[in-house]
Order: sequence, then structure tokens, then C-alpha cells
Amino acid sequence: MNALLIYPQFPDTYWGLKHALHFVGKRAAQPPLGLMTVAALLPAAWNKRLVDTNVERLREHDLGWADVVLLSGMHIQQESLTAIVERCRARGLRTVVGGPIASSLSAAELKADHVVIGEAESLIAELARDLEQGTAKATYEAAQRPEMETSPLPDLSLIKMKRYSTMTVQYSRGCPFNCEFCDIIEIYGRRPRTKAVAQVMAELDQLRAAGWRDAVFIVDDNFIGNKPRAKELLAALAAWRKKNDGGFPFITEASLNLADDVELMQLMKDAGFRSVFLGIETPDVSGLIATNKLQNTRRSLLESVAAIQSYGIEVMGGFILGFDTDHEDIFDRMVEFIQTSGIPVAMVGLLQAMPGTQLFRRLRGEGRIVDAGGGNNTSLRLNFLPRMDATQLMEGYRSVLKRIYSSGAYYERVKLYLSRTQPKPQKHARGEKTTNQPWMTATNMRALVLSIVRQGVFGRSKWSYWKFLAAAATRYRHCFGTAMTLAVMGYHFQVITRKLSKALDAAVAPQLAHTAEADLAADDGQIR
Repeated sequence: MNALLIYPQFPDTYWGLKHALHFVGKRAAQPPLGLMTVAALLPAAWNKRLVDTNVERLREHDLGWADVVLLSGMHIQQESLTAIVERCRARGLRTVVGGPIASSLSAAELKADHVVIGEAESLIAELARDLEQGTAKATYEAAQRPEMETSPLPDLSLIKMKRYSTMTVQYSRGCPFNCEFCDIIEIYGRRPRTKAVAQVMAELDQLRAAGWRDAVFIVDDNFIGNKPRAKELLAALAAWRKKNDGGFPFITEASLNLADDVELMQLMKDAGFRSVFLGIETPDVSGLIATNKLQNTRRSLLESVAAIQSYGIEVMGGFILGFDTDHEDIFDRMVEFIQTSGIPVAMVGLLQAMPGTQLFRRLRGEGRIVDAGGGNNTSLRLNFLPRMDATQLMEGYRSVLKRIYSSGAYYERVKLYLSRTQPKPQKHARGEKTTNQPWMTATNMRALVLSIVRQGVFGRSKWSYWKFLAAAATRYRHCFGTAMTLAVMGYHFQVITRKLSKALDAAVAPQLAHTAEADLAADDGQIR
């Protein structure tokens, strides 16, 4: 059989870094690891192609070649996914949809011939057999969550590696915490399941053999969900790094209790971790308690961030506005926290009540759910009725974004982060190798030139940019590459902020006009 695996397109949001990736000649941040893993699970006799619509067009001759189309994606990719499904069905092609989106939306909403709910490792053999025999069922659902040892090496041969800025490896699934708004624990469970260290090493060796030398994102939703196993892997990664003259710089996601464990932070530093994404959510303790994010209430948020940064690890932060506990001062408090923390990459979004979560069930019981939402927390569309006035929430959200991503505020955060986390390199003994990779590569030189042209010559905030560039070249010259990488990322955030602000004007203006008309009518009635 000819199996065409298709990855739907993401909308243009803060998360995709689309406008920054152009500086380095890349089209997407990461490849579709889920589909690459599914491809490795399919029968070896099948012919396989993979089209990631984030980096290339889906062509008619690809569809004409296929016997069956397999799609995977997240809720945020729904619009693109359903459009592809309809295009396939118009040609009479059978379609199979899986991934997290299959756990969020009904089969009717997905419009596919076959839907796979749950993790693929225990399902693919049966699905493939039934597809070959023409007896495939409408729905396949995993009876239990598989152990990670059953997950194969992803099929790297199906992707165009040079079009991505990072490669991906998954070490674990599941998270031990119980945040009300989180769909991860609903899909993957609260018992972290991990791969064996040898499996991860094999994946890294495969990437290196394929010629990859850049960053690797360990895509776990909580890399330290099982701390003892994480430490075991980190020790092995540090040894692998020494063996390979530096290896890859690593990125991952974790929980804030990382800051409690000095040994763990040191191991991450030794293993080459350069950044970690943390779900900080809100500086308001009452909001953390109400949403059961209790792990963030047992420590100082600012001190925890600073502790992690002190180990040379950049903290990227996730923040949410729209909790029931939010009051009108939350917007100023959010900005103050982000600026004081020195978190350059602060992903602030509106609360989404994702289907299947405790939050969705609670709000549905309260009669406050509007629809299933789109999974995009920057879409300016709420799928529930908030406690705060919706217009006030939207305007406050815009205010936060405009303030934290103004060029002056952003560059101040970058400099604060660099002062905390980027020590000057130590001198090495004669003959001793250093594991630092050179920054002045052809790709980075291209990015620097484009940055100077787009941000320094034609940018909207030239003065702030040149002040920052001067500081990067003098005070932070030992980490100039990191500084310029963050400057380029800032360009993306500023572009998206302007787009969102315009979209909010378009969304709010009719509502304000309607309110004004109602007020005038009321006044007119009083005058009469």
C-alpha cells in the first residue's frame, strides 16, 4: 500500500516563530515527530511519503499516488486538517486521523473515514491489517497507555531536515500534576512513562549520523515528571556530549519545581540544556490555587526563575489571562512580573477551556461553555463566558502584549537574562578541548545581516535596536550569538503583536459601536 502521511498547517502565532525563522532560512521550528513515529510503526512493505504542509505544498500528484492518507495534529490545526480531509475525500481517498486532536474533537467534526484515539503503538498493527483487507473500523481506541519501550526510532528519511530549526526527541509522556486547564494529563495520564536511556541515545546517534548538528527539542510536556529517571538520562547525555565534542544543545519543557533541585539543574547544565519552557501561568496565587496549579504556590516564582537562569538555562514562560480569579490589576501585575523575571520569551495567552479537561467539564456544568474552541490561545476568541467583562479582558490582554513586546521592554528583559545566565567563558588548559560550538557560521551570519537590515535599517524601533546591538557587541560580547538570536525572536513577537492588536480592533469595534447605540437609545428614552 501507498501511505501518505500529512501534517496540517499551524496558524501564524507567537509559538511558531515563523517571522524569526526566515532570518535563518528555515520554514518551521520542528518536524512532525508523531507522524515520523507512526511511519516507523507501519508495515515495512508499505511505501510511505510524508508531507508537512508547514514547509511544503500538498500536491495533487502526492494525493494521486496514495492509497490511504494518515493525518495527525493538535486542536489548533483543526482548520487545516479538516480542509485536507475534505480534499482527500473529494478524490475518494480513505483518511485516518489521529494525534491529540482525535481526543479533543468528535469523529463527526474531524470528518475522516477512520479515527484513532489514544497512542499509536498498540493500535497501528491492527489498523494497518484492516486497511489492507478493506475492513477498517470507523474508530480505534487504545485500551491502555503503552509503555515507551514500544516506541520505535522515528523515520528520519521522510523529512527534509534542512527546513527545520530544531529536531525532536520524545523521552516521556504524562505529568504527575493535576492542573485544571491541562489536557495533557487527560490524554497521556498522570504517571510519567519514560523510554530507556539506550533508546534516547539511539535516537541521538541517528540524528548525528544523518548530519544534524543543531538544537534538539526534547518534547516531553514535563521532562522532570519522573526526577530519578530524568537524572539517569541527564548523566548519560552529559557523557554522550563529551564523547561527541559538545553534542547538541537541548531544549525542553518542565515544571517549576526544577528550581528546588540543585543536582538536577547542574545535570541539565552539564548535559547541554540551554533553555526550558515553564508553565508559570499567573503571578496571582489565588489563580494558581483555583486552577489546582499548586506546585507553583510552594515556592517563590521569581526566585525559582532566577535560580534556573543562574545555571545558564534560559527560562521561557507560559502565562494565562482569563482565570475566574483575575481582577483588573492582573494586567499590570503580569507585566511587572515578566519584566522583573528577565524572561525574554513570555508566551501570554487567553485561557482556553479545552474539551476533555476538568476546566471544560466544570464550565459546562456552570453553563459557561460557548463552543469547543480552536486550541489557539492567541486567537482573541474565548470559548467560554469569563467572570471579567470580555471586552475588558481583551483590552487588558492587548495592553500586556504591547507593553512586554515593545522594543525597549523586550531588550531590557534580554539584557537582564544575559546578565544572570551567561557567564564569561573560562580559560582552558593548553591542549584541552572546549565544547563550545562556534557561533559565526554562514547561517548565523545571514541572520545577523538580515537582522541589521530589517530591524536596524527598516525597523520601527531603530534606536532601541542599535542600543541593544551596541550592548551585545560590548558588554555581552561573550554571548553575542545568544543576544542576536533573541533579537531576531523579538522581531517575530513584535510582528505578531501588531497583527493581534489590529485583529482586536476589528473584533471589539462592532461590539463597542453596538454598546454606544444602546446607550444613546437609553439616553434618548430618558430625554423623551
